Order: sequence, then C-alpha cells, then structure tokens
Amino acid sequence: MIQLLNKPIDQRIVLYGTWEDFKLLQKFSQNSPGVRVAFYDGEIELFMPGLQHEQFSEIIGYLVTTFLLKRGLIFVPSGSVTQEKPGEVAAQADKSYCLGTAKPIPDLSIEIVFTSGSVNKLARYRSLGVSEVWFWEDGSLKLYHLRDREYDQIARSELPGLENLDIDLLNRCILIAEANFAGAVQLLQSES
Repeated sequence: MIQLLNKPIDQRIVLYGTWEDFKLLQKFSQNSPGVRVAFYDGEIELFMPGLQHEQFSEIIGYLVTTFLLKRGLIFVPSGSVTQEKPGEVAAQADKSYCLGTAKPIPDLSIEIVFTSGSVNKLARYRSLGVSEVWFWEDGSLKLYHLRDREYDQIARSELPGLENLDIDLLNRCILIAEANFAGAVQLLQSES
C-alpha cells in the first residue's frame, strides 16, 4: 500500500497507455488513500494531492454547500467520485455536485490547482459532458460553462440556483477561511 499522508505539496505522475492500462493502475491504487487516477487521450495521470490542496478543497466544498443549503436548493454532493465514459475518459474532480437529483455525470465539478492542470483538464470534462467546471487557481475562481461542446469562461455560474452566487464574495470567503473558517462561513451566510 502506498502511504501519502499529509504531504505538503501535490505530486503528479503522467504516463501514457491504453484504457486497459489505466484500469489496471486504477485497480492497483484503489487501496491507497489519497491517490487519484485519471485518463484522457492516452494520458494516465496519477495524482496525490498535498495538504494545502485538500484544505482548499474542503473549504470551497463547505462554502458552496452552505450556499446551496441556505438557498434551499435540492442537490446531491458527489465529492471526488470517478466520472467515466468507458474507453474514453475518467476524471475525479476535487468536489462535484448534481443539482436536483443524482446523475451519473455531475452538473458542477470543482478543481483545485496548485501545480498544473487548469484549463488543460477542460477537455476531460467536455468529453464527460459536465455543464460547469470551476478552477481555484492563484487565489481566485475561474468558471467555465459548456456550450456547443466548448467551454466559455464566465463571470457567474449559469447553473440553476447557483446563478445567484456572488463569485467575488465566494472568493473573499475562501481567502478568509484560510485563517478564520467560521468567520468565512458566517460572512457567506449573511451576505448571500
């Protein structure tokens, strides 16, 4: 078993192979906490998120969930579950949400980027058909909405219910949460 507890920085390994190679690596890593395996276009990525990556993932997930709950929206959080189109693509977002009811592919996937990835990962999500992808990178969120098989960068979410989320406020709350998590949640609740 691979042990990767509390590593301070993200670790990423990229290999090239087939879907079958990916499935073998996925099976091999299933008992290794903290190891994520993705596949797209012959590229197999092994990713081990660092402590800071996981902290931001939890902060953002909690804040988005808080907003959805406060607004009384029906949703299903699907975390970092593997989303697949067999033989073509597999990805694990840091956080993901189905709005309304549970679906095989979420409406929203959120990625935390410290080392690499960002818009390069949009091709994976496009292939899966994820409606919206948010990236936390360099201290702010960048949002992308899928239209006609391409992602457009947007300033606000276009998903039902999330279109009312003030992204500038969310960005502020994420940064505040680094030092004062409770204060960030209270601010989001009072101003959204």
